[in-house]
Amino acid sequence: MSPYLYLLLNLGSVSVPLLYSILERKFYFIRYFKIAVISIVSVAVPFLIWDGIFTKNGIWGFDPDYFLGVKAFGMPIEEWLFFFCIPYACLFTHEILKYHLPKFKLSKTITLIISSSLIMIMGLLLILNYGKWYTTINFMLFILLVLYGLKYHLGTLQEYFPSFLVILLPFLLVNGILTGSFIDSSVIWYNDNENLGFRIFTIPLEDFFYAFNMLFPIQLIFNTLKKKFYAEA
Repeated sequence: MSPYLYLLLNLGSVSVPLLYSILERKFYFIRYFKIAVISIVSVAVPFLIWDGIFTKNGIWGFDPDYFLGVKAFGMPIEEWLFFFCIPYACLFTHEILKYHLPKFKLSKTITLIISSSLIMIMGLLLILNYGKWYTTINFMLFILLVLYGLKYHLGTLQEYFPSFLVILLPFLLVNGILTGSFIDSSVIWYNDNENLGFRIFTIPLEDFFYAFNMLFPIQLIFNTLKKKFYAEA
């Protein structure tokens, strides 16, 4: 077991996007670094509060063998870094996909079908499992976000759904390791009384929706600030 594992996963996830942001001069994503940080911090704050409450109440927790031992508000410093490193990598991924593959998006009809189907499925699971805190909060937030996206940001949903599928590829690796794949025990453990108890490999199903709930608002804020940036340019 390595106390550096969680730290290395964070740094490894952000290193390539950050280097590419700086060194690649045509796309040059680093010019948006300020608004990227503002977008990420705006969402990181409520998610860190959520994280802290769940940690305190034993809904999830951390194996001390996999982090350095420095904590803030009961959470390892690596967990705090997670909410900055991973969102930056995902924001960068979506933006570079838009830049190089501008047609990489769904039609309005397909977006509406996917969104409606997910809302109905998550709504049913929410009703059947209401009171399991990770499931309840996650699915409620997901439904509200998708409804908001359909009403006010349909174009962004059209672009973001396919990008999110791409983002899920490294997510499966990083989150898989955090939840116990390829290692002796999990970096992050879950109280399965507070979730569906259904896992994809070692990853709780709710984690996929948690990722969307965290990343999609960051993208919406970033898009808004980016438009303002161009308006002022």
